[in-house]
Amino acid sequence: MTSNRVQKIVIAGGGTAGWMVAAGLSRTLGKALDIKLVESDEIGTVGVGEATIPTLVTFHRLLDINEQEFMAATQGTFKLGIGFENWRNVGQHYIHSFGTTGKDHWTAGFQHFWLKGRQRNLAGDYGDYCVELKAALENKFAHLPRGGMNYAFHIDAGLYAKFLRKFSEGYGVQRIEGKITNVLTHDDSGFIKAIRLDSGAEIEGDLFIDCTGFRALLIGQTLHEPYEDWSHWLPCDSAVAVQTESVGEAVPYTRSIAREAGWQWRIPLQSRVGNGMVYCSRYLSDEQAKQSLLANVEGKVRTEPRVIKFKPGQRRQTWVKNCVAVGLASGFIEPLESTSIHLIGRSIIRLLQMFPGTGINPTDIEEFNRQTVAELEHIRDFIVLHYHVTDRQDTPFWNACRTMKIPASLQHRIDLFRETGRVFRFQNELFAENSWIQVMLGQGIVPKQYHQVADLMGDAELSRFLDQIKSHVDSTVLQLPKHQAYVEQYCKASVSY
Repeated sequence: MTSNRVQKIVIAGGGTAGWMVAAGLSRTLGKALDIKLVESDEIGTVGVGEATIPTLVTFHRLLDINEQEFMAATQGTFKLGIGFENWRNVGQHYIHSFGTTGKDHWTAGFQHFWLKGRQRNLAGDYGDYCVELKAALENKFAHLPRGGMNYAFHIDAGLYAKFLRKFSEGYGVQRIEGKITNVLTHDDSGFIKAIRLDSGAEIEGDLFIDCTGFRALLIGQTLHEPYEDWSHWLPCDSAVAVQTESVGEAVPYTRSIAREAGWQWRIPLQSRVGNGMVYCSRYLSDEQAKQSLLANVEGKVRTEPRVIKFKPGQRRQTWVKNCVAVGLASGFIEPLESTSIHLIGRSIIRLLQMFPGTGINPTDIEEFNRQTVAELEHIRDFIVLHYHVTDRQDTPFWNACRTMKIPASLQHRIDLFRETGRVFRFQNELFAENSWIQVMLGQGIVPKQYHQVADLMGDAELSRFLDQIKSHVDSTVLQLPKHQAYVEQYCKASVSY
């Protein structure tokens, strides 16, 4: 353990990751810390991660960020889930919503009662019993009392970084302009001592946060922490992104449209739409991907297509010595379930919970890394599920995904649900039981049996139980305003494109 107090924090890199770290640390511990963020206006950020999940709502509440101001500043719209088109098979669609479906019994989840209802022709679609899913289908949204609607956001990532910069500087964060040319380490310990800028200035610190993106200047290039490649499970290694003008009302969900060698995203903001294609370069060239994307967008294209290369995987350790990697420097899981910004937030909260105020302790580092690995592997499995459990046989890419060997942890979850209808959540996992159920049902896995507790209900009682839930969902959604109208009333952006 180092005995030096940790007071000087140096954040290397800006963008979403850097400024989220700055906001979290300064709002929580700012009075006790000297926080500097180094970034260069000449270095761009990936900046296409525009879809989020409900954990960002919690993150903002912890920092006391005003939601209306945030959404107006980032051209934000609301998000109730993700629509998956052509994933199970061409022409078949489903939505993974953020809501809970039905009502669970303490011995068994709602899916068991629904499964019995389907066998007896008493139940509708699984999604009929979820407010968020039905609201998404009808393009409706409103804040409901007592947290009755789970939601996230679609945002402009570049504007989000600017918003957080202003927020962080209000709590004392100092931004330093400059390119990092060298990272200096102590000869005896190997700990990072300072970063040197192109101006010749040296920025010393006690704790360094690596937010330098895929370059990983500190954790990778300086401390040489190995990177674990997950390409054998997640074959997509490229993305191309463009922005288009809006041609219709913004829907309250992200669209994920499976294509011949990957998938296309469509994310509606207030004044434009974010579009992109994630693909595997072994089956589709960059030029083919660009043409496929441009052929499948709506509205006038506002930007040149931009290709981004990546390697799915993770650092074996994301906290090494006195360096913590956050964001793309720590690893990358493709944005299929919009988890990138969530993982940044989780790293920040984890660091705050284990903050080494009195000195850097190896046991803290070990626990931090253990939790990070467990979370990333859970999310990895959830993403692999979408690719592997499919009926598609129309292209070499989908045949390879359908027949690939998957992690044993994922195979167990699939087998358990297929055989028994059961889903068990481990501690601190991001995706709850209902997320796994929605995706596994959507991808075509139908359990062979249901829990016998459902047989304690006769047909009449089961029918009333299901009908009451569906009626509540329908009546709630009926009263909701249209999403577009609600956004314009609640958080209309103060800037336009």
